[in-house]
This record gives sequence, structure tokens and C-alpha cells, in this order.
Amino acid sequence: MTMQEIHETYMRRALDLARLAEGDTSPNPGVGAVLVHQDRIIGEGYHAAHGQPHAEVQAIRAVHPELQGLIPHATLYVTLEPCCVHGRTPPCTDLILANRIRRVVISCIDQSPGVNGKGLDILRSNGVEVITDVLVDQGNYQAQIRNTFITEGRPYVILKLAMSRDGYIGQESGQVNLSNPPSWRMVHRLRNRVDGILIGTRTALLDDPRLTNRLFWGKSPIRIIPDFHGRLDPKQALFQGPPETWILRHEPTDSPENWPGHVKWKTLPEGAGLAGILSLLARDGLSSILVEGGATLIQSFLESGIWDEAILSSTDQFIGEGIPAPGGFTNPEDRFHLGTNEFNWFRHPRYSS
Repeated sequence: MTMQEIHETYMRRALDLARLAEGDTSPNPGVGAVLVHQDRIIGEGYHAAHGQPHAEVQAIRAVHPELQGLIPHATLYVTLEPCCVHGRTPPCTDLILANRIRRVVISCIDQSPGVNGKGLDILRSNGVEVITDVLVDQGNYQAQIRNTFITEGRPYVILKLAMSRDGYIGQESGQVNLSNPPSWRMVHRLRNRVDGILIGTRTALLDDPRLTNRLFWGKSPIRIIPDFHGRLDPKQALFQGPPETWILRHEPTDSPENWPGHVKWKTLPEGAGLAGILSLLARDGLSSILVEGGATLIQSFLESGIWDEAILSSTDQFIGEGIPAPGGFTNPEDRFHLGTNEFNWFRHPRYSS
């Protein structure tokens, strides 16, 4: 293999490790690290959760005591630029220098304030060989939620929509099932990946969903519903038990006694629109959201251009009439099937420019 192919092989392993904590590190990015000596992995690790040791720390800690002497002669592969600022944990650049590691290979830059290339500058100024942009597209995708949250001051937005073969997402009379069991599991995995899940008031009233992650391991996201006209009922499935549920209102509201304690009220100024909603969610710490409908809400995101990914599933079922699916999805980046459901995956055109 060429040296580039070797670098890519170990970076793929680091990216695989980073994905093990998907959904658990917010607002930090998922990061994986692999320590290699003479084509042998002697240590590896990943950032498991916010506040826990970073991937570089875990990789070095994983080295067997008998192999500690190899660390200065090893190459460290990291999916994201090592941090150089003091946060909940010390800078990883200090750790790398203290262990006298002489070569570091990264996939992409960390756009966090105070880092954004400075980590690499510190390493290079101390004699460390730094190689960048190895599988950079995959690395940037891995870090995109964090980078969007940091640079744009809003959550990363994933749109999710299921529609019938004849282009409807449901009927006014009530919920219509347009998915199959494998598709349900995939959607619940998506719910585990994000901090919050947003639906419109109309969808909450028609479908009465729970919006929890029941079919994949891990957490359920915070449920978010705009209700500017007070139409929601505390008896709905949304409000029965955890996780936390946020109701968006224009006027400040103290939770009435008949509402469960895990329901929180968030005040949004009149006319704030989608940008205002996303700003509020980011201010309260949500770095990613899944938007599951309905048609009007998703169409608003499409028209505003404030979205990052979209997953559109279609079934072979015809329902004849109902609520039309929103338009505007073009040029999917991927397409796959789960049973009778076809999925198309889109990214916002800004990522292909």
C-alpha cells in the first residue's frame, strides 16, 4: 500500500470509533483516535460523552504498560484537530507533546473558537509532523453538527418525511401508517442521534405521536412543539412520561397544575419565525434537531433554506387523497430500500459547492 492508503486505513478505523458515541457527545463532536506503531495498533479510543476524556486521552490510556515506550515512536490518527484550549479537560495538544508523539494525522479542522487551526500550529511549532485532510469529507461530515452549531448559532437540522406512492403524507381524518418495522427502527436510530425532535401543532393533534426512541438503544430526544394558540392537550401521548417536552409560546406561561412536570414552556417573540426558533433552541443547548413534520413545517424549512439533511421515505401504498407531501427535494446523494420502503437521502446544496 502507498502511504496515503495506509493513512486512510487507520483513519477509517478512527471514524468507526467516533461513530460509537453518535448521539452521546453533544454539544461536542464525536471523535475517534488510533495510535499506530509499525503498522500495528497499540492503542485506540473515542470521546464517549460530553465531559468525559477526549479520544486522544483514551487512545493513549489504552496502550498496554509493556508498550508505553513505543508511544513517542507511534503515529496518532485523529478524526478532528486536537483541541488546544482549556475546557472541562486539559488541551489534547499538551497531552500529545507530553507523550512526545512525533506524527499526528487528522481528517479535518475543529472550527470551535480558540481552535480552528491553532491546535495544528502548536504541534508544528513544537516539531510534530502534522498531516491533514485524510478522508476529509468523511471527517467534516462527522464534525458537521458541532461545526454548524458553533459557526451558525443554530442546531443542525435533519428533515424526515414519509409519503405514500401517490405523494401524500397523511389524511386529515387521522394518522396513516406509511412505514414498515425496519423503517421504524431506522427512524428511532435517528431520534437517538439528535438532541431534539420538532413537529408542528397540526401533526401533534392529528397523529398524537409519542416521539420517543423505543426501538434503538440510547436516549430519546427532547420533544419540541410550537403551540401559539393553546390547542394542545396535556392528555396527549406527547406529554405522558419522559423525555422532557418543550412547548413554544409567544406569551410567557407558567405550567398549569394539570400539565406534567417534565413539560417546559419556552417564550418566542412574535414574528421570530424559523430562525428565531432555532436560535432559541441553540441558546438552550440543542446542537441538532430532527424535524418530523408536518407538511407545512417542513415546507417552511425548505423555503427558508435553513436545513442540512433530509431523509424522504416512500412506500408502495396508495392512499388516494390526503395531505400532499411538500416539494423541493432534488438530487439525492444516496438511495436505499428497507423492505417495501424506499429512502432518499439529501444534503443541502451548500455542502456540494
